[in-house]
Amino acid sequence: MNDPSFKQEANIREAAISGEEEVERTSSGDEPLLSVENLHTQFDTDQGIIRATDGVSFEVDKGEILGIVGESGCGKSVTSLSLMGLVDSPGYIADGSVMFDGVDLTELSREELRKYRGKRMSMIFQEPSTAMNPVYNIGWQVGEPLRIHEDIKQSASRSRAVDLMRQVGIPSPEDRVDDYPHQFSGGMLQRAVISMALACEPDLLIADEPTTALDVTIQAQILDIIKELNEELDMSVIIVTHNLGVVAETCDRVAVMYAGRIVEYGTVEEIFNDPRHPYTKGLIGAVPDPTRDGQDLSPIPGTVPNLADTPDGCNFVTRCPYATEECEQVDPRLREVDDEHHSACIFDDPNDHE
Repeated sequence: MNDPSFKQEANIREAAISGEEEVERTSSGDEPLLSVENLHTQFDTDQGIIRATDGVSFEVDKGEILGIVGESGCGKSVTSLSLMGLVDSPGYIADGSVMFDGVDLTELSREELRKYRGKRMSMIFQEPSTAMNPVYNIGWQVGEPLRIHEDIKQSASRSRAVDLMRQVGIPSPEDRVDDYPHQFSGGMLQRAVISMALACEPDLLIADEPTTALDVTIQAQILDIIKELNEELDMSVIIVTHNLGVVAETCDRVAVMYAGRIVEYGTVEEIFNDPRHPYTKGLIGAVPDPTRDGQDLSPIPGTVPNLADTPDGCNFVTRCPYATEECEQVDPRLREVDDEHHSACIFDDPNDHE
């Protein structure tokens, strides 16, 4: 089949369950579990080369929750897919490294990568309906990673699937285990996808917009589940989102992405209390405050630039209220502006140049 949607679903299923040989867990507390360095993911198109990630670098420690935040089209999802080795042609990783527990995943063959995906690294995708096969029941699919990675029998995997479904808050899992995806609500299906991703208790969970299209109550429940499992299993988590509230509530550190780059990186407290990049300031200023009546919102003017034709100088220059002539000429890269607080702006603090 050449249908792109079919190919995407096949990749998602492979990411959830792939791998035949167990990879020894060797991570210690001295080194980050995940270290991404100068990651460049590109797509060759008729319009030119789209630089979806343009020199992305960050780290995730054992047991840490990192939030990757930004508008749609900034490269967040491509970053997460790159980590899992799921970027399809015409996309490819042009440069950089993805070090996971001391192993560069970009250097592994597809077969070698399968040893990690589903076992030590799992992913929750934006659309839970694409992560589930409509012709197999929920219990069979939740138990599939266990049958592959743990080599257990069908009956044992079904019993474990019930436990996993209960763990993520699916009511009466012993009754719902034989239901099919179309019989689950959006919130329940997202929980089932989470249970499948957690089946082998991975060291790293990547959650790409895990609360998209869910109502506020269900969103809070899903985030609580991820936070609780992070604490119980000492599991590292990357949450990809455009929702600053999700980041503030669940994350330890934040990477703010714009036009394929990380433009600010630091702890949650640093990012929200002392933002140093104009884009971060704009994102925070555009969030309504429910405690204030009649407030004026401050949306960021314009849109994210075409990643095949970014502006000269700073990528944010056409939307930035602090922009100077120097900003049109200098292409700033991420640098430390305070202890462990990094920003990709020529100014240490743009407020000094209002």
